[in-house]
Amino acid sequence: MAKQQSEATSEASAGTPRLLEHYRTVVRPALVEKLGAMNPHAIPGLEKVVINMGVGVAITEKKYLDEAISAMAQIAGQKPIATLSRIAVAGFKLRENLPIGCKVTLRGRRMWEFLDRLVSIALPRVRDFRGLSATAFDGNGNYSLGLSEQMVFPEINPDRFTRPQGMNITIVTTAKSDGAARELLRGLGVPLKKDGDADAAA
Repeated sequence: MAKQQSEATSEASAGTPRLLEHYRTVVRPALVEKLGAMNPHAIPGLEKVVINMGVGVAITEKKYLDEAISAMAQIAGQKPIATLSRIAVAGFKLRENLPIGCKVTLRGRRMWEFLDRLVSIALPRVRDFRGLSATAFDGNGNYSLGLSEQMVFPEINPDRFTRPQGMNITIVTTAKSDGAARELLRGLGVPLKKDGDADAAA
């Protein structure tokens, strides 16, 4: 309890994250008008962001998993946990409960700051980037995207992390539909392509 209070006090003293302030002052009012949401609890928002790295080569080279964990910690600002294999596959020398990846779940301040860096810094550094798919939703208002390497984040030192490591990022929202979530993400600056607009109000 004391730890939670300390973290809350620390966050308050550090100021409101830029993207959170934008959500409160610009995005929420726009969503109320666009979605016709009279109940404030019906206005979609962000719940959490989950980052996953699969490191299949860790089966034989554990050092690559350690590198992925270190890189993810720098990107997320939070210590990740190792993910374990669920089944054994003899052909791939894979045993059950073997560490083969890592993940981290971001909430609160870290979530807002990570999404801000993803949208404003990392994605524009992706080679030949032309926007994200507007249809990569799961039917419940959650959005997933993949990055082929971690080097698009400026926190990563290319001299230290020489092996390209991809990741999957899932943005979990409180939206009740994909259309509402799409409007939320666009309002937050997520560069979604124009396809998928047909069901924007679904």
